[in-house]
Amino acid sequence: MSGTNFKSLEECLEKHIPADELKEVKRILYGRSDDNVLPLPMEATKLAAEHGFELKGYRIGAKQEQMRKPRLVKVGAIQNSIVLPTDAPLEKQRDAIWQKVTTMIKAAAAAGVNVVCMQEAWTMPFAFCTREKFPWCDFAEEAEHGPTTKMLQELAKTYNMVIISSILERDVEHGDTIWNTAVVISNRGRYLGKHRKNHIPRVGDFNESTYYLEGNTGHPVFETEFGKIAINICYGRHHPQNWMMFGLNGAEIVFNPSATVGALSEPLWSIEARNAAIANSYYTVAINRVGNEEFPHEYTSGDGRAAHKVFGPFYGSSYVAAPDGSRTPGLSRDQDGLLITEIDLNLCRQIKDFWTFRMTQRLDLYAESFKRASQLDFKPQIIKE
Repeated sequence: MSGTNFKSLEECLEKHIPADELKEVKRILYGRSDDNVLPLPMEATKLAAEHGFELKGYRIGAKQEQMRKPRLVKVGAIQNSIVLPTDAPLEKQRDAIWQKVTTMIKAAAAAGVNVVCMQEAWTMPFAFCTREKFPWCDFAEEAEHGPTTKMLQELAKTYNMVIISSILERDVEHGDTIWNTAVVISNRGRYLGKHRKNHIPRVGDFNESTYYLEGNTGHPVFETEFGKIAINICYGRHHPQNWMMFGLNGAEIVFNPSATVGALSEPLWSIEARNAAIANSYYTVAINRVGNEEFPHEYTSGDGRAAHKVFGPFYGSSYVAAPDGSRTPGLSRDQDGLLITEIDLNLCRQIKDFWTFRMTQRLDLYAESFKRASQLDFKPQIIKE
């Protein structure tokens, strides 16, 4: 793992590749030769400068159509570190993160963002590595009536913005069970619904199944004023069928709020959400937290490493990918940031028409194959001499 002084791949490319070659490098790596920078208003840039977070803006367009007007939507992705030490009182930890992210949401509003999404479990440190139930379970709250949702409902209504909030959920109606959940709040400040994480990791320091198990909400798509959106939470990005089902249910934008570290997954990061955008003819928004998080007690993860207290570094690098295979540059690997991307949803149908992935998908074939593979007496279809 490289040190955190390596801020971003983009910075490295611009520093070392001659300008006349850089356009071709970007075309190959990112699917377009120019960044297509989105100008951002002074109010937003001033907030970013005053509060020390990175602010980037880009555009992804579509062909001009004769029968439909452009469907322009601005999406915002927020990546951030925690604020206080993990041994500080929990309410103070949460409130400090609230304050930091609220400022970033205000900057998003100043730039006209329509839909904003935070990283996975954004209101807390990613403490699931410790396997300790206390005090970390105290961060859990109700999805619809919890304090974070109530706070964000006011912001959503004030700024006419859809907000996606990934929290640790406490289901008080079903035995106080805990879930990893994304809450969707409409631009009118109403609770639209929730989605629970479908796939739970059991790898490295990600000891999440100690706290919650696989979700039971299926693959919901939320129809908003700014398009049909869905949420594929963190580890679900490793499962192509998970991405596929959101597409089958009509998603135009799928957000992937995550918390993942460089030693484990960084080589996969730039590939998976982009692949999903291509395969399913929708936009994806990949979001990851930043920084190291140090916990009061040492923990181990059964991987041969010595006991340790620090989880990280989380490497940020949030980006947006389009159905045509292009993507924006990413945010930095080590700094709080807000990525704003203006997208044209017309591109989703244009790519379906061009590549015909949906028409050639053969769901009937795979449905039968999956059915056979799920049976206890399944035998792989291998032909031998």
